[in-house]
Amino acid sequence: MMHFLKKIIETPILKDPAGEHIDVHRHFYRYSKGEFIGPALKISKSSSRITLKGSHEYEDLILEAVADTISQEEVEIKGVLISGGDVGDLIEDLGFDWALKKSTGKTKNFKANFESTTNKDTLIESIKEFRKTSYYLISFNITPTCKVTTKKNIPQPSKKKVEEDDVSKRISFCTGVMNYSEQNLNNTINLTLHDFKSELPTKWKSIIITNNYKITDIVLPDDVDNWGLKRILGIRKAKLFRSIDIDGEIIEKQYNIVV
Repeated sequence: MMHFLKKIIETPILKDPAGEHIDVHRHFYRYSKGEFIGPALKISKSSSRITLKGSHEYEDLILEAVADTISQEEVEIKGVLISGGDVGDLIEDLGFDWALKKSTGKTKNFKANFESTTNKDTLIESIKEFRKTSYYLISFNITPTCKVTTKKNIPQPSKKKVEEDDVSKRISFCTGVMNYSEQNLNNTINLTLHDFKSELPTKWKSIIITNNYKITDIVLPDDVDNWGLKRILGIRKAKLFRSIDIDGEIIEKQYNIVV
């Protein structure tokens, strides 16, 4: 299971997104037709560390990148799991004893606040499993160059126009820090911007990645009467606009996507 944007870039036209690719499709439920601001990420590096700062919907990628560098036997994690469905069995299968509670509000979801001790392999497995259906808002602090901090509440979708986007504010949602090494840097680039790899200069200090969408059409299922469900299952035809700002130089790419 990879980050949903990487999956889209590798396979822009998904067949049966709502049935076969729910890990991607669920990120587009809320969109109607129009232009929308998507996730953003900043990668910075120095001689000793690599820092990732991301908006909501990049937290699982940041967590994955940093978790891969853990060398300790045990990891103390804390945070919130928010899921669209009952993932109680999955929590148990992973060896956690978190209390999953169903929301009573208008938006139906399941939520668990947790503090646990786990190991690297289980943590990485949990990232891969939870990203299919859930938001895993997790923090840990092992060393100054192996830590992740994530906010515990999902922000409201931006109502701003793409040109009014304040990226610096949005990327404070999740921060990950890891030790600098060529291997860690290559892994980070492969996870975040493998499609821009050939355009990267040999020397750079920071890269900001933005992803914006233009939803041009929504194909609604004929065999569903419930409007809310119809909208959720609707397939979005769209353009994905990806851009990277490398120390002030901007490179853009476009993808026609079906999600």
